[in-house]
Amino acid sequence: MLTTTHSVALRAAEIVSEYFSAPISALEQTAQTLGGQLAEARSAGQLTAAQLDLLVEPHAHTALALAEARVYGAGFIAAVDLLSGARNHLSWWQGDDRGKLVLAAQSVNKEFIDYSDFEWYRVPMMTGASHVAGPHVDYLCSDEYTVTVAAPVHIDGDFVGVAGLDMLIDSVERQLMPRLSALDAPVTLVNGVGRVIVSTDAGHTTGDAVRGGRLAELARTRCAGVELDIILG
Repeated sequence: MLTTTHSVALRAAEIVSEYFSAPISALEQTAQTLGGQLAEARSAGQLTAAQLDLLVEPHAHTALALAEARVYGAGFIAAVDLLSGARNHLSWWQGDDRGKLVLAAQSVNKEFIDYSDFEWYRVPMMTGASHVAGPHVDYLCSDEYTVTVAAPVHIDGDFVGVAGLDMLIDSVERQLMPRLSALDAPVTLVNGVGRVIVSTDAGHTTGDAVRGGRLAELARTRCAGVELDIILG
């Protein structure tokens, strides 16, 4: 039986690490494989958006089929000027029908977004490591509160984009909350900048800032393999 605050926090951190390990591992494998595929395709000539979509789609469907975590959307976001004839490109499939997202059908402006403005793109680009970003309202794809997992893709050491997947907060709550609630302690999961992702404490909701609140002075327990923290109390 868990009898101490420390042991409860450690168990909560283990639960979160286990939950995110599958999507992170899947993306890192995709990033490695896709990097090789892109290198081969580019060596044969200029790479087009249509060619990129053909390469990315099987990887996206693999992520969407993950059993361990409910994935809403997945794909690849190309770096500027990777492609011939396109400044940047989003190869993305999402939803229950796993349909391809067409940004131009939603908003012309979305075709010309600088993806480096987004944490989920910027951090993997700068660090060379996978990253979990959110919670954030995903105005680009789902218009829902979302957690985005992303891994950098390289060709011969050069950054060429990120492989990514989206997990809706609603799904994260449905999968994580029963396990965290079973610990019989108020558990709050926060991101690296101190915003709540999910909490078993009704006083804390997704997106709340820890800074300035009653959780600010409490100890945090890092979740292995992902830059998220557990706070009890």
